[in-house]
Amino acid sequence: MKIIIGSDHLGFELKEIIKQHIQSKGLEVTDIGVYDKNPVDYPDIGLALAEKVGRGDYNRGILICGTGIGMAIVANKVPGVRAAVCHDVYSAERARKSNDAQIMTMGALVVGTELAKKLVDVWLESEFQGGRSLPKVEKINKIDVKYRCKVV
Repeated sequence: MKIIIGSDHLGFELKEIIKQHIQSKGLEVTDIGVYDKNPVDYPDIGLALAEKVGRGDYNRGILICGTGIGMAIVANKVPGVRAAVCHDVYSAERARKSNDAQIMTMGALVVGTELAKKLVDVWLESEFQGGRSLPKVEKINKIDVKYRCKVV
């Protein structure tokens, strides 16, 4: 599994912890920044990561900002990407099993370190279940195609 992670300055510390946590499980993770606490606009990191996931360069992506909401909004603008804010174990699991979300977002100002590690574990271990969720995800994909436009 190819995993990519990114954050804005508010999510920097949690990103570093999550990156080490993923690596401690023997998984490889690519870090696209930020690399310090200097202010950066979250759309820059969110877009860069979502484009890589949307192209299929990575199977899963993790984005961290203050609340996780802004990163999810940005990531979901990229065709073919489904990003979900995950602040509890159930939403992390359902993001994968029901919605086939390739990107999870978290808020560093919302979740603590240990909960964030658990959310990542559950999300990485969960797979899309198909079944009754499949037609719903297919409808989402059709909406995506309908409104897809060329990126300049």
